[in-house]
Amino acid sequence: MESVVGNVRLVKVNKVFQGKAPVKKAWYEVWKPGHIPSEVHVVKDADLEIRDGEFLVLVGPSGCGKSTTLRMVAGLEEATSGDIYIGDRRVNDVSPKDRDIAMVFQNYALYPHMTVYENMAFGLKLRKFPPSEIEERVKKAAGLLDIEHLLNRKPKELSGGQRQRVAMGRAIVRRPQVFLMDEPLSNLDAKLRVQMRAELQKLHRTLGVTTIYVTHDQTEAMTLGDRIVLMKGGIIQQMDTPLNLYERPANQYVAGFIGSPSMNFIPARLEAVDGRVEIVASGLRIEVPAERRQGLESHLGKAVTFGIRPEDIYDRQFAREDAPMAHFEALVEVFEPMGSEVYLYVQAGADQLVCRVDAHTSARVGQTAQLALDLRKIHLFDPETELALNRPTASGC
Repeated sequence: MESVVGNVRLVKVNKVFQGKAPVKKAWYEVWKPGHIPSEVHVVKDADLEIRDGEFLVLVGPSGCGKSTTLRMVAGLEEATSGDIYIGDRRVNDVSPKDRDIAMVFQNYALYPHMTVYENMAFGLKLRKFPPSEIEERVKKAAGLLDIEHLLNRKPKELSGGQRQRVAMGRAIVRRPQVFLMDEPLSNLDAKLRVQMRAELQKLHRTLGVTTIYVTHDQTEAMTLGDRIVLMKGGIIQQMDTPLNLYERPANQYVAGFIGSPSMNFIPARLEAVDGRVEIVASGLRIEVPAERRQGLESHLGKAVTFGIRPEDIYDRQFAREDAPMAHFEALVEVFEPMGSEVYLYVQAGADQLVCRVDAHTSARVGQTAQLALDLRKIHLFDPETELALNRPTASGC
């Protein structure tokens, strides 16, 4: 196999935590044990390949297994089964300090009694680097992060953003094969998170080091990742580019997780009418475009889940003229002005939808709005398996 310096692979990796589950018993059943052995399967058959120089984001809700996956790559958790490779080397039995990785944590983990310079240099001193090389590496990293003027300060004299830069600087001076970042921006306020996201992007372009980044924030995932791994219940739901996750979700969970507000889901039926294929819901009847009918034959006459994103529903007077549209009426129940756009919460038959429409819409609460949805952007899911049916072709990928 060709040597790839920063390539990371996980092959059928599982993590099972052993624990104890309480036993329900009556007050008099003193002979019964209070607990029985139990297992929690937190990562299930994870197959990943992170390319050399790639920025890969693991995203999902709390408890989905993303941080555990990162910690197994770092060597802080032992994989129950499967193989982990960094470069060409299997590292399951290699200690964390010998894996040539550097971690950045949610809590900055800075030594309060040390200066910024001493914090950044500490790992290199432990590895017996010569003082001249330590100074060269620290100053170069400080220059990249724009913290040269902070090198003589203690952590208590720094803002949250500055502390996070120091934590990243300490990782950068290591010059590792792989950066591992576990929710490094979650302690920052919203404005600073936006700023640090931009700085992380620039830093990755400059350094080109393979990076695995864990977050629960879909905005961080979409803006930072070359590719995104979306997890749920320890299982990888989809691994793809940000645009493909948005345009071509593999299942209903992915479709609902990516995007804000999340995709509208409506119970419907797929019917054949005079040579057409129509999606029929309580307040909608939509013809499926000819180019999207392939593979739907087996679902005709059956229940489906119809999905449409809020941004693909328009006030009819502002609807795109270059796209095929389906028109419908809906009662406006909530009107939320957001400045550049308006969120409308509407009732179409028995179904509720959220729409992101033009800020100059004339729709008002209690009135019937004339709406249109983009037929190119419709999604269909099997209500039993929740898998996507006839996924649309992504543009620009």
